[in-house]
Amino acid sequence: MAVKIRLMRVGKKKQPSYRVVVADGRSPRDGRYIEIIGQYAPRQEPSIFTIDDEKALAWLKKGAQPTDQVQKLLAENGVWERYQSERGQSAALVKSGPKRTAPKLSKKAQARAASGADAPTPPVVAAPTVAPVVADATPEAEATEATEATEASAE
Repeated sequence: MAVKIRLMRVGKKKQPSYRVVVADGRSPRDGRYIEIIGQYAPRQEPSIFTIDDEKALAWLKKGAQPTDQVQKLLAENGVWERYQSERGQSAALVKSGPKRTAPKLSKKAQARAASGADAPTPPVVAAPTVAPVVADATPEAEATEATEATEASAE
C-alpha cells in the first residue's frame, strides 16, 4: 500500500482550506484517510500552516511520500530538514556497516572481461557518399562519378 501525505480540500466553494492527511495513494483526494496531521489555510494573510511535527516525522520514517505541495510546506516549517538530517544519520550508520566485496570471477571470466569480449559492439553504419555536382560536366563524366560513388558505398 503506497501511503501519501497530502492535502484534503475542505471549506466552501471558492474558499479553500485544507487538512494535511495521511492516506492511501489509491483513495480519492477528499476520500478516506488514515490520520489527520495538520491544516493549511492559504487564504489567510499570512497563510496558516499547522502540523503535528512528531506525527509527520513518524509517517515519513515509515515511508509515507509527501506530495510536492506538502513537501514545500514541510520544508517551510522545518520538518523536512529534520527528517533529512535524521535520515542522513541513519544512512551513514548503514553505510558504515561491513563492506561487501565483488564475487570472484573464474580465470576465463577474468580473461573475457579484460579483453572486452562481453561488451556489445555497436553496429557500423557507413554514411552515404554524395558525388559533387560539377556545372559543366558531360553525361559520361556524371555516369563515371555515379559508379565510383556506388562502389565506394559498397565497400
